[in-house]
Amino acid sequence: MTRIRTLASLAATVLAAGLISVLAPSSAGAAPGVCPGTGQAPVRVGQVPGASLEGVVVDRSGRLYTTDLVSGRVFRMDYPGGPAYPIATVPSGGGGALAFMPDGRLLVGYGADPRVFAGDVLRSAGIVALDVDTLAVTPFASGLSAANGLAVTRDGTVYATNDFASLIGQVLPNGAVNPAWASFPSANGAALSADDRYLYVSRSFVNPGVSRIPIANPGAPESLVNFAGLDTISIADGLTVDANGSVVVPTDITGDILRIDAPGTSCTIASGLPLSSVITYGNGAQGFSEGRLFRAGFDGAIYEIPGGRT
Repeated sequence: MTRIRTLASLAATVLAAGLISVLAPSSAGAAPGVCPGTGQAPVRVGQVPGASLEGVVVDRSGRLYTTDLVSGRVFRMDYPGGPAYPIATVPSGGGGALAFMPDGRLLVGYGADPRVFAGDVLRSAGIVALDVDTLAVTPFASGLSAANGLAVTRDGTVYATNDFASLIGQVLPNGAVNPAWASFPSANGAALSADDRYLYVSRSFVNPGVSRIPIANPGAPESLVNFAGLDTISIADGLTVDANGSVVVPTDITGDILRIDAPGTSCTIASGLPLSSVITYGNGAQGFSEGRLFRAGFDGAIYEIPGGRT
């Protein structure tokens, strides 16, 4: 059994069981209704054999990058249906989240391994910067609880989450690291609003759902959606924000892709994709192009989600 499957199984069994006993839902939940104009079948556009994919992002040239939790490698695909080839390896543990800096450097989280369970104490995770042209890898930040989710503001401030612990780290443009910018249990995927006022996070194991955290007041998070009933173990994961400002989030267990248009208002873009770990929108005029939604998963597969087009 691979390291990620061991980690995922342990997390799902221990944490989900604890949640169910505490929440004791009286009725089973169900994914929200289908979003108008969506529901089209997902289309597989790539595969990384033997990989468990954790991060995904697309550059300005329409090239897709993804990380493997097992080997710690970063892969690139130049166009849908093309081969995935390794371009870098993180210095420690599995590969985590991905995000671009304003200057074009690709940030890669590392340390995605069993140490994340004690990440708030060990702070053994970090981030490296990858030059996608030269493929040079340089240190960027260390001393973080984890980097399961990464989000970067327009001024280059970075936020890093840990779904198995509580600390959200912050890295300032001058390189200063604050590993405890916020305490928010089980924050997983991370994305910013267009105006950088809010950090959106999925809540994977503790009080499952999706929240937004005001950047100016991280101690006052606001819930956007709460999972109920059996949906409490669906595991919201690596989310993104679409061109209209709606939050789009995948679920690992139930395999749904959900869109949250406003607090308490959500619908389903696609379903039938268990092991979905992260989604992202395309970029550029070719390849994985702008306006198209792509999903990566622990099954090593990359799908386009036609219903997510903007």
